[in-house]
Amino acid sequence: MILQKGDVAPDFKLHATPDQKLALEELKGKNVILAFYPADWSPVCSDQMGLYNEMRSFFHKYNAEVIGISVDSKWCHLAFEENRKIKFPLLSDFEPKGEVSKLYGAYNETEGQSKRALFVIDEEGIIQWSYMAPDGINPGADGIVEALEEMKKKS
Repeated sequence: MILQKGDVAPDFKLHATPDQKLALEELKGKNVILAFYPADWSPVCSDQMGLYNEMRSFFHKYNAEVIGISVDSKWCHLAFEENRKIKFPLLSDFEPKGEVSKLYGAYNETEGQSKRALFVIDEEGIIQWSYMAPDGINPGADGIVEALEEMKKKS
C-alpha cells in the first residue's frame, strides 16, 4: 500500500544528473509533486512525463515542483530528458534498486520497477494526496490539480 494523506514524506537523496543529487529536504517551503513511474521511453510514461512538463508553469502557480522518479539509471534519465525536453528533475532510484520507491510503497517487486504512483507533498513535508494508477494507465493531472486547489483553500 502506498503512503497516504497525513503521512510524513520520507526524505531521500537521489541522482538528478550524472554528477548531482537532489534531496527532498532541499524543497522544503515548496509543494512537491512526486511522480513515480515504471520506465523512461515507454509510451505511457513518455506521455505522462510530457504532460507534467507542459504543466510546470501551472504547477508553479501553486508553489509546486514536479519530480519524476524511476529505477532507470542517471544516464538513461539524461538521454530521456534531452530527447523529450523535460524541464524538471527525473531522479534515479537505481542503486540500491527501488529503495525510495519501496519507502513510499510504490515498488513492484515482480517487475523490478516503480509503480505509477503520485504524491502531493505540502511545504512542511506532509503528504496531502496520493494515488496509485492501474498498470498501463496515464493518471493525468486532474487529481494533482484538485489536491493543489484543496491545499490552497486551506492556506
